[in-house]
Amino acid sequence: MERINLRQMKIGQKGIIQRVNADSELGRRIRDMGLIPGKEITVQGRAPLYDPVSLRIMGFTLTLRNNEADHIEVEVS
Repeated sequence: MERINLRQMKIGQKGIIQRVNADSELGRRIRDMGLIPGKEITVQGRAPLYDPVSLRIMGFTLTLRNNEADHIEVEVS
């Protein structure tokens, strides 16, 4: 299994969140959206210029900017 940041994931790829590497307000906001260690995510798509990224987590769709996705470490198979 390989660990990468969320920005590096490809469309259709699944992974398990391992770590959120952000402190203060940004880290709290990311965790409040449900992006916490142990949760499975799937990359659904990307905008034409690759920002933002669309994710599927816990049965709902969420979009993140790449600068936010850089703080999320994911284990992919």
